[in-house]
Amino acid sequence: MKIFRLMILAFILFFPNGCAVNPVTQNRELVLVSESMEMGIGQKQYAPSRQMQGGDYILDPELNRYVGEVGNRIASVSDRKLPYEFAILNNGTPNAWALPGGKIAINRGLLAELQNEAELAAVLAHEIVHAAARHGAKSAERHLILQGLVAVVAIAAGSSDFSALAVGSAVVGASLIKQTYSREDELEADHYSMLYMVRAGYDPKAAVDLQEKFVKLSKEKKSNWLDGLFASHPPSEERVNKNRERLINLSFGDGETGSERYREKTAFLLKVQPAYALYEKGAKAIRQSRPAEALSLAKEAIRMEPREALFYSLFGESLFLQGDQRGALNAYNSAVEKDPNYFRHYLKRGQLYEAMNNEIFARKDLKQSLELFPTADAHLSLGRMLAAEGDVKKAIDYFEKAAGSPSAAGQEAKGMLHRLDLPKNPDHYLTSYLEEKDGRIHVFISNPTTVAVSNLSVVLSKGWKEKDRVRMQVQQEIAPNGYYRVATAIKVSDKKEMRQWWVRIENAMIR
Repeated sequence: MKIFRLMILAFILFFPNGCAVNPVTQNRELVLVSESMEMGIGQKQYAPSRQMQGGDYILDPELNRYVGEVGNRIASVSDRKLPYEFAILNNGTPNAWALPGGKIAINRGLLAELQNEAELAAVLAHEIVHAAARHGAKSAERHLILQGLVAVVAIAAGSSDFSALAVGSAVVGASLIKQTYSREDELEADHYSMLYMVRAGYDPKAAVDLQEKFVKLSKEKKSNWLDGLFASHPPSEERVNKNRERLINLSFGDGETGSERYREKTAFLLKVQPAYALYEKGAKAIRQSRPAEALSLAKEAIRMEPREALFYSLFGESLFLQGDQRGALNAYNSAVEKDPNYFRHYLKRGQLYEAMNNEIFARKDLKQSLELFPTADAHLSLGRMLAAEGDVKKAIDYFEKAAGSPSAAGQEAKGMLHRLDLPKNPDHYLTSYLEEKDGRIHVFISNPTTVAVSNLSVVLSKGWKEKDRVRMQVQQEIAPNGYYRVATAIKVSDKKEMRQWWVRIENAMIR
């Protein structure tokens, strides 16, 4: 408790915003993330967050305009004026999310499931409340208190889900759009979103109907819903019951439902749904190492809708896995041409160029993909090429960035990093500390890396002068995730004298 109180005191000192009135609930609450930081987080994370969730849906500009119109109609009656933005993502999972500062996205997969404009308004109003009531910002504040992620917020302010590949500041966006809102936040968003619907002239009963549908789907354990909307917005009978109570107490007259208008605006999306279903099956076939099946599905999807870049990307990946590099290149060229603003088309083409030993074009594409969305895969490929050229310093920089990802690429980058950098900087990777046993100092060394180490040059120091240092060689091989303890000849009389010594590892060899 003492440590927690000290942390709170430190935040009050370093974040002088203190308490403020929530613009939606009118409750006073502690504010650690200022409004300018909140706006900065949303502005910086909006583009990469859309990239990691499939990129923008560009096939139907009219549908994008329509969603923006509905969103702005709700935003205009909200209790907090923010620079709201609305985007449709090219992602078949039913989902929607909001970043701090009013940056909101809805997947085409969710649009295909809704029945009318009022239901769309209910979804967007819910996300608008999350942004307006600072639910995302408060999540960032909880991270600040519990994990001390001041640096992360500072950086942030300054399938089709690729969040696991995110590195650098894009990790912040990944954590925000995947957060699970608290029970209180969800109830709050339900309450005020229905009020906003009434203010905007929509029938709030659509919000109740939608929640009832969500509860039913959650009980049926529909996997795409569980992976999408329900992961961050868990439905419950409690929410449904409270929404029914609110509906009784709301005076809303003849609110709009907009069924016919919604059917008209989503007609094209529903028409091409079968093609996207084939694409999803093809992507699954790729993950399960069935490229021939994926190729057939991609061909059929392209026949049904030849303008969709994702289908050409799947086609290219299928050909590449079957050894047809030239055919794959043509397919990736088509994907880039049809959607030049999606990172994955450049990433996959860059990796293909790398396999074809065309390093000039590979680097160009990989760097272009990084500008759109920083991934471990692109950093790994660029690091490999630089390492092969002998530019170890730059290669290490790329591997360090990639190693921040939990993905397979991140793990491979860690291995490369350990091989290139550990021998010269072992203290950065190995853990060492001193223990007293039977009046002598013992050195404990652990190896949390992916490589075996041996022939360690260990230095024990009691002061800054050379005469105060004791050097020793540890020739014992220490396996990955292994440890080794060695006794020294240094005697100590008590713990106080023991605390005067420290240890570092200067050199090591890897196997």
